Amino acid sequence: MGVRLIAIDIDGTLLDSRWEVPEANRRAIAEAVARGIHVALVTGRRFDFTRPIAAHLPPEVALIVNNGALIKSSDGTTHLRHLLPREVAREVLRATPQFRSGAAVVFDRPRENQVIWEVLDFTDPGRRSYFERNREYLSQCSPLEDCLTEDPIQVMFSGTVAPTQECERLLRALPIAQRYALAYTYYESRDFGLVDVIHPACSKGHALAEWARVLDIAREEVMAIGDNLNDREMLEFAGVPVVMDNSVSELKDLGWRVTLSNDQSGVAAAIKKYAFGGI
Repeated sequence: MGVRLIAIDIDGTLLDSRWEVPEANRRAIAEAVARGIHVALVTGRRFDFTRPIAAHLPPEVALIVNNGALIKSSDGTTHLRHLLPREVAREVLRATPQFRSGAAVVFDRPRENQVIWEVLDFTDPGRRSYFERNREYLSQCSPLEDCLTEDPIQVMFSGTVAPTQECERLLRALPIAQRYALAYTYYESRDFGLVDVIHPACSKGHALAEWARVLDIAREEVMAIGDNLNDREMLEFAGVPVVMDNSVSELKDLGWRVTLSNDQSGVAAAIKKYAFGGI
């Protein structure tokens, strides 16, 4: 049984360490599409933060964004959407006041007011680059709960690794924890962590399974490539899971196939070996 759907993480996987799409990756994905293989980018990024990456790829590539909360075409057409109930988002924010400086609420909106922060400090060295790149989508609201006039996509917590991991532990222990799911990513080398509170049915794996059903593709025909903790569910779903050589050890220790690193066009190598060359 051949590969009919390839799911690819973006950061640390498709992109190299300069945040660029290597030409070899671009060519391999274009060839896959030309061969009739479906390709999806599966990421924790928002749609508008994913779109510039997708612009380097064929327009047929689907975008599974916000850790599986939304599935869109590159033109913005929405295929599937799972929003976090605003009451749950409000309770999460009320239970995490000590992490408020790194908290934001993300909405599915056309452009303005997509990401609402209580603290929007453009001098913050850890977030300055993100704020500058996303300035047109950001706004500020204090207290942050007041922005919840509609169901959001997610509540997002970010910061250095240690406090973000503390936030994750607190969120897992809350009495309402069964009412949401957590997607988390840690980059020890950059001392950066990210925890997303999303709809309880959401994960990269759940969304990939939904998309495979829409396309009438069996899980055995799905290949997934990732590098970090929030990729685990989609790798577990895929019949052909592949981890990057630069992956976190927790993934590499699971015994899945390992491709080259993101700086060595590991995505292209995996596609050629497992999608084109046969499993």
